Amino acid sequence: METLEPILTQHPFFEGLDKIYLELLTGCASNERYEGGEYLFKEGAEANKFFIIRYGKIAVEMSVPGQLITIYTHDEGDVVGWSWLFSPYVWRFSGRAMELTRVIALDGVCLRNKCEADPKLGYEFMKRFSHKIMKTLDFTREQILDVYGLRQP
Repeated sequence: METLEPILTQHPFFEGLDKIYLELLTGCASNERYEGGEYLFKEGAEANKFFIIRYGKIAVEMSVPGQLITIYTHDEGDVVGWSWLFSPYVWRFSGRAMELTRVIALDGVCLRNKCEADPKLGYEFMKRFSHKIMKTLDFTREQILDVYGLRQP
């Protein structure tokens, strides 16, 4: 039986992670497929997964009065979703497939339990997701500067 371990091992997000942890992650991973327009997660719903995009694109959206706006998009290879890691484990945004999208979904409940049992693994996830969150905030800042014409030439 084939496992997802070789794919996880080669992904930059997991670079340098001990083999034993990669084996644990594989036990929490599954392949999923979403059609264009289908939601992977919705704002306000229970956050119990994160995703590695193998193929396709995901729009991250937020609700504003009367509409949804796209904040940013994720492409092949990107890691999407960190709400599974932080209490109260509720999605702060929605994620919608923009086209046929294939992902590796990692079960957040499974991973939280493994991180609780092994603080070293938990620390690795915190470091990796903190870096991801910082990059997302920097990107969002740049978008806001563009929208309001505040970027310095």
